[in-house]
Amino acid sequence: LEEALEMRWRLYQGDHPDVAISLSSLARVRHRMGRIVEAEAMFVQALEMQKRLHQGDHPHVAISMQHLAGVLLELGRWAEAEALTMQALEMNQRLFPGDHPEVAIDLHALGVARARLGRVGEAEQSFMKSLEMRQRLFPGVHPDVAASLLNLADLRMLDRPAEAEQLILRALEMYRRLNEGRDHPSVATSLNNLASARLFQGHHEEAESVLVQALEMQQRLFPGNHPDVASSLANLAMMRERLGRLVEAEPLHVRALAMRQALFPSNHPAVATSLFNVAFLLDRLGRIKE
Repeated sequence: LEEALEMRWRLYQGDHPDVAISLSSLARVRHRMGRIVEAEAMFVQALEMQKRLHQGDHPHVAISMQHLAGVLLELGRWAEAEALTMQALEMNQRLFPGDHPEVAIDLHALGVARARLGRVGEAEQSFMKSLEMRQRLFPGVHPDVAASLLNLADLRMLDRPAEAEQLILRALEMYRRLNEGRDHPSVATSLNNLASARLFQGHHEEAESVLVQALEMQQRLFPGNHPDVASSLANLAMMRERLGRLVEAEPLHVRALAMRQALFPSNHPAVATSLFNVAFLLDRLGRIKE
């Protein structure tokens, strides 16, 4: 993708649909690799170019908004992500009246932003609309349906963990069938969510076993620093704290913190969470000054 982008810059010397597509494609890969700050800069560049190329409503502009909003979510800029997602949703609803995959993506993303902002009722409405649309569009096994099931389960985790577990198991089965038993980020995410549901039901040892599976898969998928690996390290550390294994938890929390500090700006919510996790554990270990 880097080679294609360089070639297109040389060929077209400025704004061109192919240059914008290459920028977006490369940014998506860097996003998945966990290089969030680099991805944001490229998505901004791609969106600005798409807006110059296409005046008014256009599918490429809406997709560029979606991509940038996804990165803003990971950077903890949730209100910005919600506003941009709303713009993309309204544009796609004008472009594609009725059921359409892009509208469903926007509804899903809007639910994620609203959940992060603490507006759980609105988030659940968005997730349900997205799930129902995707089930109409894609009967049977489909990754978009599985993604909607996972996010709906996440909202129900605290007060309805048994119901959440059933939704997660449906999503996990879909992802495993789609990927024929191979390692995949969505399978690992589903395992992480399953562990959380079992934790909330008090099944601590089952939850720990599933978390270990998720972490091992993510480490195979993403060698080095990656947001998903950091989250799994933190989750496993907290699980071991709950089981009273404080000494085992410490290096996991420390690794998660170091990884998040390498990946994110210093004011990112995930960095703050990891700082708190390490401090809380050190307090429990009696290392008060640290």
